[in-house]
Amino acid sequence: MDTIRLHDNWMTSARCADTDPSHFFPSDGVGVALAKQTCADCPVAEPCLEYALTHRVEHGVWGGCSERQRRRIRRQRREIAATAA
Repeated sequence: MDTIRLHDNWMTSARCADTDPSHFFPSDGVGVALAKQTCADCPVAEPCLEYALTHRVEHGVWGGCSERQRRRIRRQRREIAATAA
């Protein structure tokens, strides 16, 4: 999370604000599930996810979504945009 701009105000309200960043960069499915659990009741999960999608963050759990889930969301958004054009 070192590359995150600190002026993003939503970050200070995140449940993970005082959590070791490595918690959100797991190496297995169990770690992903634990990270998602931390995000489950977070009041700023949505802006966190949007940050990751907008900045094409490819690693870790952001806004309760894994890398695979974010790729799926980006693909769905591209398909919707292409159909709307």
